[in-house]
Amino acid sequence: MSAPHRFDRGLTDDLMSFLAASPSAYHAVANTAQRLEKAGFRQVAETDAWDAETSAAATSGTGGKYVLRGGAIVAWYVPEGAAPHTPFRIVGAHTDSPNLRVKPVPDLGGHGWRQVAVEIYGGPLLNSWLDRDLGLAGRLTLRDGTTRLVNVDRPLLRVPQLAVHLDRAVNTDGLKLDKQRHLQPIWGLSDDVREGDLIAFLEQESGLAPGEVTGWDLMTHSVEPPAYLGRDRELVAGPRMDNLLSVHAATAALAAVATRSASGDGTLPYIPVLAAFDHEENGSQSDTGADGPLLGSVLERSVFARGGSYEDRARAFAGTVCLSSDTGHAVHPNYAERHDPTHHPRVNGGPILKVNVNNRYATDGSGRAIWAAACDKAGVPFQNFVSNNSMPCGTTIGPITAARHGIKTVDIGVAILSMHSARELCGADDPHLLANALVAFLEG
Repeated sequence: MSAPHRFDRGLTDDLMSFLAASPSAYHAVANTAQRLEKAGFRQVAETDAWDAETSAAATSGTGGKYVLRGGAIVAWYVPEGAAPHTPFRIVGAHTDSPNLRVKPVPDLGGHGWRQVAVEIYGGPLLNSWLDRDLGLAGRLTLRDGTTRLVNVDRPLLRVPQLAVHLDRAVNTDGLKLDKQRHLQPIWGLSDDVREGDLIAFLEQESGLAPGEVTGWDLMTHSVEPPAYLGRDRELVAGPRMDNLLSVHAATAALAAVATRSASGDGTLPYIPVLAAFDHEENGSQSDTGADGPLLGSVLERSVFARGGSYEDRARAFAGTVCLSSDTGHAVHPNYAERHDPTHHPRVNGGPILKVNVNNRYATDGSGRAIWAAACDKAGVPFQNFVSNNSMPCGTTIGPITAARHGIKTVDIGVAILSMHSARELCGADDPHLLANALVAFLEG
């Protein structure tokens, strides 16, 4: 393979467009699929037979394929000459972010206000959702069983904070929010709130007939667009960086690797894969989460579609490596004591390698060597992250992937501030540094 592909700040520009266009996991996978389609990938239906007789071009042949399931996508590229036992190189990420999600009976109100009943999804910084202009997006399920994406990307909702005059101790004792009483957004005025008002509004917004929507998966999002920040525009502020930043970088890397391979620019010793799951923020236990069967099913069917046996499957998995790419914590200048004193990742310092000896991250010494080799090949610096011993450590899809599939997994990512806020902060150079390292990893 020739010199590694090199991304630059143009990829960061594209990341901001991707974030703005992906207010939900469903939009994120649709936008990912659109980018892969431009690189020659084609969708494969899980309900179709994956064999040479019925669907050679789509499943068993060479080239790029992807599977969509709800808010998850698995994409892979089979290079020329790949044997059934060829190992995979996987970049894993997740598409969901903490937010406020619409309840089954959404219409709420009182005292002349029209409100929307919401439930807390994941572990958001609740105060970051106050006094912020919010849109509404997600997936509508229609009477015939089909689905339709919806995105009301304008100021529609707002969770108003109590005035300081009515909470005099808020600046000394801290803000205390009751998740049930204090976070229901307003979206208008009415003394006559009726069940069905919100869904009827969304049917109208989507050009659907009244009563056509019978199910929904809806969530709020900040309508403020991503933006460069700082004197030298060296920072990026935006929503859902945890973890669409990784999804975007992995998509760009997979497309670049597939395009180079298809053009005959060298051979690939591995089958590169993108696996972007839903529901990481609440435990990954779903049919579209990393703790579900989706990834294993796709990889196994890929082996068998290329004429492989169970022995080939076992050999392929034994040689497979997964990078679990998720955002991590940059050192916070106002709270440096919360970080490990010898591990202070900085924004624009390159991606981070995450380590936790209690397996909250899946990285071990051999995994570190694989990651270091990829970064060295790409000419990308990397940093180390470990939690302060006095602070609990978060986790990722990494340990889940390693345990469920028996695949060597390494946890990496980009260091950010304000994780789980409605608006997060990263370095403007780190997205393309991550993508460059992922290209080198996928190429092997």
